[in-house]
Amino acid sequence: MSYEKLSAFVTATAQEYGIPGAAVGILAGGRESLITHGVTSAEHPLPVDGRTLFHLASVTKSFTATALMRLAEQGGVDLAAPVRRYVPDLRLADAEAAARITVLQLLNHTAGLDWNLVDADEADGSLAAWTAQLDRLPLIAPPGARASYSQAGYNLLGRVIENVTGLPFEKALAELVLEPLGLHDTVFDLDDVVVRRFAVGHHRAADGTLAPARPWKSWRAGTRGNNPGGGIVSSAGDLLRWARFQLGDGDGLLSAGTLDRMRRPTVELRGSTLGDAFGICWFVRDVDGVRTIGHGGSGNGQFAELLLVPEHDFAVVSLANSGPDGHLFNQAVLKRALELYLGVVEREPEPLPHDEGRAREVAGRYEIDAMNLDIVAEDGRLTLAVGIKPEIRAASDVEMPPDHPAAAIGFLPGAVDEYVVTEGGLTGQRGFFSRAADGTVTGVDLAGRLFGRTA
Repeated sequence: MSYEKLSAFVTATAQEYGIPGAAVGILAGGRESLITHGVTSAEHPLPVDGRTLFHLASVTKSFTATALMRLAEQGGVDLAAPVRRYVPDLRLADAEAAARITVLQLLNHTAGLDWNLVDADEADGSLAAWTAQLDRLPLIAPPGARASYSQAGYNLLGRVIENVTGLPFEKALAELVLEPLGLHDTVFDLDDVVVRRFAVGHHRAADGTLAPARPWKSWRAGTRGNNPGGGIVSSAGDLLRWARFQLGDGDGLLSAGTLDRMRRPTVELRGSTLGDAFGICWFVRDVDGVRTIGHGGSGNGQFAELLLVPEHDFAVVSLANSGPDGHLFNQAVLKRALELYLGVVEREPEPLPHDEGRAREVAGRYEIDAMNLDIVAEDGRLTLAVGIKPEIRAASDVEMPPDHPAAAIGFLPGAVDEYVVTEGGLTGQRGFFSRAADGTVTGVDLAGRLFGRTA
């Protein structure tokens, strides 16, 4: 009965959000179930099935972290060691930080690295060339001081894997993880994608029409710098097998103790929709008194979610091929699956009434290297808009996802300076404002990333 109800929900919700194609997988009671909807492409449609490939974007980090943990078990990597032991030529904007950052701090996003470099693939496209440019990336905190989600940190972990194994990252990951687990539909290269059925990402124009997203990933084909943090491609079927491995005893690949260690909180996350803490890679979150771990991914018109509930041996996968509402679709599917299969109900936070004084205190511009975030207090509303910097968009030779226009946010009760987005494509996203010792607002966290205040 749960399967039939979820299947009907997937169909109705995909239609509500205008998602051309979606694939949902459930692991419950040791059994795997698949629900598919719609087509791979609005222009060249084929039915989505359980083996249809989607770009997983940041769900890739769970694979990269697992490969690193396998190297650690084999004695090839010491998680407490400085990254420079494995990447001797590492240069960062802060020389002291470059010498101090450890492998574990990259794994749990406490290295202090900003989110990412957006134009580093203009070199030869290799991971070595990409990491050689990290001295251009700002540091947002001293190593170990706080958590801030960093794509760049995971790309650097990929370079650790390359140097330790002597193999290209993608080949090393295949030998360490993908091939032993029989994940035959989990690949990186577009040459491996186009010989299988695959989903095309879409963006919705102002008039409501769908256009295919280009490039197929979020970067040009053939560039590899972002592969460790977000380049993997897979199917709902393979992701269920990945979930089964993560919930199991290690299949002789990893010890059960290492898998358990990856799931345990290592650093607290404040005011984040993504989780209450970081484990090793995983976002750890309690929902209705039940511990969950998971990771999401946002690509170019493609969205992915993987959520595991270890104490119930349960997992749900949701993949969608349209933005920005693919994210909202996936979140709705995860919530409904938890409710139908486990009786776990996630309750949405209720914001406080508008406070003009607090609103004006936080209004301003906040930035990371690639994006501007504008918070405006006007007409009795507090709004948040976030988008790619215009100069970066103008200089790019590839299409980029549309920006998120101004949407209402509200402060949350009982939590100083925490907020929730209440409308638009980021509905339900939570974050918080940072302050200096004198109380001045200096930054805002959104989606686990710290945006520094510039105006």
